[in-house]
Amino acid sequence: MSELSERAASGSFPTAANAEAEATKLNQSALEFMLGAQKMMLEELVFFGDEMLERTRTETHLFTEFVTKMAGAQSVRDIRAMCQECGQHQLDFLRRDTERLFRHGERVIAATSNLISGRVPN
Repeated sequence: MSELSERAASGSFPTAANAEAEATKLNQSALEFMLGAQKMMLEELVFFGDEMLERTRTETHLFTEFVTKMAGAQSVRDIRAMCQECGQHQLDFLRRDTERLFRHGERVIAATSNLISGRVPN
């Protein structure tokens, strides 16, 4: 209670103009945060759609290659070599895919950090 009486005596209560300016500033920062979050979510949806399309395209290509090689196999040795080669292609695809996802995760973390700290994301 003594703190309030000291503030009243010193005249340090915020004026109506100060309060309005602070409220406007808070509203502006909240709006920027919400718009930034909305932009990030939309960008993530677009990224997800592109990634799924690219993954489907790559999987289809790998499956077509597998079927073509399977049709051309003449012996058990050919089938075994084909399975090893196609398995290696799948592992390479998985490695590239996970590397791409890790880079994307780093980018999302950086954008989220920028959004929370008040910087407008690119």
